[in-house]
Amino acid sequence: MKLQAVVLDWAGTTVDYGSLAPVAAMERVFAEVGIVLTPDEVRAPMGLPKKDHVGAILGMPRVADALRHAPGADVDTLYARFIPLQMECLAAHSDVIEGVPAAVARMRARGLAIGSTTGYTRAMLDVVAAAARAQGYAPDLALCPDDAGGGRPMPWMMYTAAVRLRVYPMWAIVKVGDTASDVEEGRNAGSWTVGVALTGNEIGLSRAAWDAMPAGEQTVALTAARERLRQAGADYVVDAVADLDTCFDDIDARLARGERP
Repeated sequence: MKLQAVVLDWAGTTVDYGSLAPVAAMERVFAEVGIVLTPDEVRAPMGLPKKDHVGAILGMPRVADALRHAPGADVDTLYARFIPLQMECLAAHSDVIEGVPAAVARMRARGLAIGSTTGYTRAMLDVVAAAARAQGYAPDLALCPDDAGGGRPMPWMMYTAAVRLRVYPMWAIVKVGDTASDVEEGRNAGSWTVGVALTGNEIGLSRAAWDAMPAGEQTVALTAARERLRQAGADYVVDAVADLDTCFDDIDARLARGERP
C-alpha cells in the first residue's frame, strides 16, 4: 500500500504567502465595530469556515466584553459584512506560492490524486481557484464547507474528497495545511497530516516581510511555528509545499511496514 492522494489547503499553503487575505478582511470588519484585533486574535481560529471564524473571535473574552452592548456586533451581521470585504481582498492575495506547481507535478508523477479543502465559501474559492489556474496550479478537486455539510475541524470535506477522488482507505491520503484546524481535519479523518510552517498562518508574513526579517528572528519564529504545528498533532512539519517529497517517501515506507496514522 502506498499513498494515493494528497489534500492541500489553499491560503497560506498553496496560494497567498502568509495567509494575508483572511486576516485583512477580518481586521476590517471588526475595526468597523470599534475592535482592533491583535495578530494572535485574528489568526487563532484560522482555517475554520469563515462564519465560524467570526464567531470564534466574538467568543474571545476581550472581544465579547468590548462588544457586549455594541449594535450589529453579532455573528450574522458581522459575517454578512465580512463577505464583500473578503471578496475585495482576494484579488490582491491569490498569488500561487513559489514552488507549488512544480511540487504538484511531482505529486502527479508519483500517481497521487490532488484534492483541496478550504474555509472559504464557494464564491471565494472560485475566485482563488481561477487565479491559481492561470498561474499553473489546478487541483483535481476543490471543496468548500458547503460541499460537504460542514468544515474544519470536522472531517466531512476529507470524506467527500475521498469519495469524489475514488480513493480509500483514509490512511492512503495525506492532508497538508498551515493551521491547527487543517491538522485536526486530517487527524479526525484518519489520514496522515503535514503542517506547513513558513508560508502560512503560523508565521503570517508576506514573502517580502519574511525576507526582510533578521536571520536570528527568522530562526526563533520558524522554530516556534514548527512546534505549534507539532503540538497540534501533525505527523510531519515542513516549511513549504515544495518540501513535501521526503514526507511522502517516509509515509510510503511506513505504510509498507503496516503502520497507520
